[in-house]
Amino acid sequence: MISGEHYIRQLREKRITQRAAGEMLQLTDRQIRRLLGRVKTEGDQGLVHRGRGKPSNRRISEKRKAKALQLYEQQYGDFGPTLAAEKLAERHGITISDETLRGWLLENGVDHFRRRKRPHRAWRERRAHVGELIQLDGSHHDWFEGRGPRCVLMAYIDDASSRVFARFHAYEGTIPAMDSFQCYIRQHGIPLAVYADKHTTYRSPVEPTIEEQLAGAAPQSQFGRALEELGVELIAAHSPQAKGRVERLFKTFQDRVSKELRLAEVSTLDAANAFLKSYLPIYNRRFAVPPAQAADLHRPRLARGELARILCIKTKRVLRRDWTVAHNGHLYQVQTNVRATQVVIEERVDGTLRITHQGHGLAYTLIAARPSRPIVPQTASRRHRPVTPWQTHPWRKRTLPPRELLAAGPIT
Repeated sequence: MISGEHYIRQLREKRITQRAAGEMLQLTDRQIRRLLGRVKTEGDQGLVHRGRGKPSNRRISEKRKAKALQLYEQQYGDFGPTLAAEKLAERHGITISDETLRGWLLENGVDHFRRRKRPHRAWRERRAHVGELIQLDGSHHDWFEGRGPRCVLMAYIDDASSRVFARFHAYEGTIPAMDSFQCYIRQHGIPLAVYADKHTTYRSPVEPTIEEQLAGAAPQSQFGRALEELGVELIAAHSPQAKGRVERLFKTFQDRVSKELRLAEVSTLDAANAFLKSYLPIYNRRFAVPPAQAADLHRPRLARGELARILCIKTKRVLRRDWTVAHNGHLYQVQTNVRATQVVIEERVDGTLRITHQGHGLAYTLIAARPSRPIVPQTASRRHRPVTPWQTHPWRKRTLPPRELLAAGPIT
């Protein structure tokens, strides 16, 4: 590329006209004459832009810069530049770009937010439709940063659109997984497949029984059984990298959501779940992407009662002859007249318990205390009594030799 200095030199030597030089430099004739005058008086230095080396007229004032850096140090010291810039604009009215803030922080030696190199993984194409595949996992983290109990975030992210649904629970287990999935279905519908890891909540670790081996079936967890009843395919991931979308989501949430909870002064599970209801729509509007195909493959949600009947812990129990059922250390009296040897105990996510037979509920009552057996006093058996012979017994009539004979020794 030929510099402007070459054309001005050609113009001074009158090899080209001012109009031709202006067309080549995409400048007006007047600007060409101005540059020509500067070169005559200042030499080639006259072509240098007058603003070089001077602060920009659109620069951010030093007072505003100092205020932003002070707020960052006092309130957002562990925030990344992107989130910190959002909070400065949202909470303090200081609007700056994240790259501007990043440069200021680097000038001051703050570089904890630099990204580390990660090993390369094979790329997998997104699913084309919303609801075609949902990635599920739980994140164990100190979400309240010591202000409240440690808890688990159960998160669902759509593979096609990166739309997120999440709820906080006290632990990662069957009931929390069923409760969060039930809330997901009520909001979005039933997905076609769920992609989860090999946690015992999602995949049973027990060995198959002989009946399962003969039937060619694998043992199922309670959550897997519920998904099968809903017609949802459960896909097991062989490594964390296989479900990288939800793993990356947790890195983002552990950085952003924990700080948002701190700013909102949230420290309980109920308050955190209420916060997510307002936060997730904002997050999805910013970070969700349009799917390749517009069709939504979620199936219609079931009625609330039908959904609760499926998403629960089901256990088979023997119905005794006195119509009682033992479960988890308690005894229940079945009051419905039913001819059965087995019933099913359903432990719902809301804490209630139902006893059913062939899908029909049975009336029952809790037996507070088992009837105790009457205490029968034990009597000593005759054969174990010591036998004392009568005074006239022949054994008592035996005569012993005199003491003198016993002392003399045996008779020879």
